[in-house]
Amino acid sequence: MPPLPLPAEARRSLFLYNLFFPLVFLALLPSLLLRVFRRGGYREKFAQRLAFFSPDDLATLPTQNPIWIHSISVGETLLALQIIAQIRLLLPDKPLVLSVTTSTAFTLAQSHTSPSLQVIYNPIDSPFIVRKTLRILHPDRLIFIEAIWPNLLASAKSLGIPVSFLPRLSPRSAARFLRAKSLTGPLFRLLDSLAVAEPADRSTWMNLGVPSHRIHLTGNPKFDAPPPSPSAISLCQNLFNSLNLPPNTPVLLAGSTFPGEELILTQVFLQLRTLHPSLFLILVPRHAERTPHLLKELAHLPVHFVRRSQLPLLQSPTTTPDALLVDSTGELRAWYSLASIVFIGKSLTASGGQNPVEPALAGKPVLFGPQMQNFAPIVTRWLAADAAIQITNPTELHHAILSLLDHPEHAIDLARRALAIASSHSGATLRATSTLLSTH
Repeated sequence: MPPLPLPAEARRSLFLYNLFFPLVFLALLPSLLLRVFRRGGYREKFAQRLAFFSPDDLATLPTQNPIWIHSISVGETLLALQIIAQIRLLLPDKPLVLSVTTSTAFTLAQSHTSPSLQVIYNPIDSPFIVRKTLRILHPDRLIFIEAIWPNLLASAKSLGIPVSFLPRLSPRSAARFLRAKSLTGPLFRLLDSLAVAEPADRSTWMNLGVPSHRIHLTGNPKFDAPPPSPSAISLCQNLFNSLNLPPNTPVLLAGSTFPGEELILTQVFLQLRTLHPSLFLILVPRHAERTPHLLKELAHLPVHFVRRSQLPLLQSPTTTPDALLVDSTGELRAWYSLASIVFIGKSLTASGGQNPVEPALAGKPVLFGPQMQNFAPIVTRWLAADAAIQITNPTELHHAILSLLDHPEHAIDLARRALAIASSHSGATLRATSTLLSTH
């Protein structure tokens, strides 16, 4: 099929993007390289990022026209896998390709490979590289999860490939898109269908010029996430039991934490232990590769940490630990089942916030810091209904956790109300997937 011409306004936006993208990429390259080296695993299949596939890789790719699902890191990949599971129910014989950006997401995605699902690294978003990857994969549909790469979008559309989008639209990103409406709007208008979570999102995309018939209000699949498997919960429970803690030990779990939050949580934990000596701490950093640095950062505190990776090796601990550091990937939802109180990371020392719905669906009371922009709609509803607690500093965090420990009935009510609101998104995965598979 000969290339299809793009609208003039889309070509203009793409020209400006390709003019400035290399400059931005070079400016960010040092920090990107540092992050890549810290995470490790960067050498494996690195050439795929440049659209070079080994004969072994090519042999595993689908020979029929697959659906290409484009993800980024662990959070987006978990959502992509949720959508993929639904696609398999709707189209059981359809081959699928899932692409990711980070090595941690690649490891997670690889654990779900099958004859009908292959995993690759995302190509760098340059015109030549993405076109070559499209020629190799021959997808008959492209689905973006939470972020769009303009050259890949434009190249797919020029080949007549339908493109769908499951966006994550924080107030900050919405404002940014609207400020640059003359540049962003023409690219977003290339999309065939969007599955949006909130009525306000629908209004934003319409303001960007996306035709209303392409925008479908589906609810948020993240709030419709299936529970972790019984085997995953059992594994975490057995590991936890191996610590030989007293029965009914209260557990403070901090999930998906970012730099600085682990130190604050550990200091607050030590203060709380003076009043609740049996309290146990579980830290689950967003990036497990930070573990060595974290242990050094926390070494001066009188807390005996054990690493999750050490637990299968510990036959019978000689001393009972005070805290567990989960240095693994993809287990957080299962660890939530063991928590008494959950703090949501990336909300106190970083911005945006991590997913607060997963612990709520597990029936746990949830606390978070002031920076929860990525989940503003449900956070607003929770706070209005007294279904979660938002703090602004470590002192407030200490008082909030202490109150929940002293008044467990309040913790139960908090969790119950949060679960009721989160459950209102039931069925969002099916609705979103049906939209992503449609043309309009």
